[in-house]
Amino acid sequence: MEEIIAFFENIPTSFRASILIGGIVLFWVLEGIIPLFKFDYKKIKHAGLNIFFTLTTMIVGFGLAKVLLEASIFTTENRFGLLYLVELPLWLHVVLGVLLMDFIGAYMVHWTEHKVKWMWKFHLVHHSDTSIDVTSGLRHHPGETVLRIVFTILAVLIIGAPMGVIMLYQSLSVLFAHLTHANIQMPDKVDRILSFVFVTPYMHKVHHHFEQPLTDTNYGNIFSIWDRALGTYARVNDMSEIKYGVDTHMEKEQPTSLKNLLAIPFRRK
Repeated sequence: MEEIIAFFENIPTSFRASILIGGIVLFWVLEGIIPLFKFDYKKIKHAGLNIFFTLTTMIVGFGLAKVLLEASIFTTENRFGLLYLVELPLWLHVVLGVLLMDFIGAYMVHWTEHKVKWMWKFHLVHHSDTSIDVTSGLRHHPGETVLRIVFTILAVLIIGAPMGVIMLYQSLSVLFAHLTHANIQMPDKVDRILSFVFVTPYMHKVHHHFEQPLTDTNYGNIFSIWDRALGTYARVNDMSEIKYGVDTHMEKEQPTSLKNLLAIPFRRK
């Protein structure tokens, strides 16, 4: 465990890039072999739009990386945060750190985005995608990226997460973003069993259904236990019933125009 944390404390840029790019390539290929849905769309054009938002996510993340680092250094040097309330073995420190980062830095911000109107307008850009595939995982408005990083920094301060735990969590987060959005078939029984602990492809796609109440379920990122414990878990037995998008933004140009997507949060309605 010490070796793993030491690796993630000084994680090479090449390794992080391989997770991001390699994950997209892997699931892109699998989507062609075992697709869940057959979309009537130009996949390259769709990917280009979503990759633009992936790049803005990376730029904003890089810009706020120093703040995240300083927050982690502060908690570690001052032994400040929940993880320092009692002495824990390293493995438990890491497991609890990743679990709590996922709860505050992913589940809580996601739930809040669905409940607070002005935050929902930023998050709506992600939900507006009517053809969910692997490139949809990091389709976030730059404003939403700021919100999510702010919650991540808040999580670090509350938890007392060291940099190794943060980088481990973020690496897993990117991997799960690819997995849960990828347009791939899963054996239903396998998906169902895994969903008792982890967010699975079918579980997350329920969240992307175009209308409530399913839109307001399954907020989890890595672990499904938060949805199950807090009553926000939902399952659909027949995935063919799922229709992607948001019922207020279903016109053809709305989810595919970059200009429109960037402007959505700043409109009155």
